[in-house]
Amino acid sequence: MPIDDVDANIRGPSNAEHRWHKAAQALAEVRRRNRELDVGILVEGRRDRRALERLGFVGPMELLHRGWPVDDVVLKLVERYGRVNATDNGPSLVVLMDWDRTGGRLQTTCRRNLESLDVKFDENLRSTLMVCLKPETRVVEGLSGLVNVLLPLVDLYDERSIIPEVEGKETHLL
Repeated sequence: MPIDDVDANIRGPSNAEHRWHKAAQALAEVRRRNRELDVGILVEGRRDRRALERLGFVGPMELLHRGWPVDDVVLKLVERYGRVNATDNGPSLVVLMDWDRTGGRLQTTCRRNLESLDVKFDENLRSTLMVCLKPETRVVEGLSGLVNVLLPLVDLYDERSIIPEVEGKETHLL
C-alpha cells in the first residue's frame, strides 16, 4: 500500500492505535531535537507548555501569548535561536499552534513573519497532530489528557531513534 494510502486511512476513531503511533513518532522526533539540539518550540500559552512537559519535553519552549504583539515575539525568537539551527543547519524553531480556527490563524501569522525573515522552521508536528488527534483534541493543551496513551509510545520511538555504535557514537534513525 502506498504511503499516501496509509496516511489517508489514519483518519477517524476506528484506527486510534495507528493514529497514536504516528502522532507519537512525530512527538518523539521533535522531543529529541528539542532536547539534544536546543530547537525551540513555540506554543500559544502556559498550558500548552505544561502538556509538552508532561510528554517529556525538557528543552526550550517559548510562549506566543506573553502580552507582546506576534511580530515582536517572532523577532525575539530569531534573536535567540537564529535563522537555522547551528548544530545541524535544520530548523531552529518548531511552531506548534492549536489546530482550531484561532490556532490556524496564529500559525499563518507566525509562518508569514518567519518566512519574511528567512527563518528555517518546522510545522510538521502540528500537521501530523492535526490529522492524527483531531477526534480526541483540537488543542495542544489537550495532549495532557492523552499522556497515559502517548507517553509510553513517545518514549518507545525516542529510544528507537538512537542506536549505540561500537565506538560509543550514536546513530539517529528518525
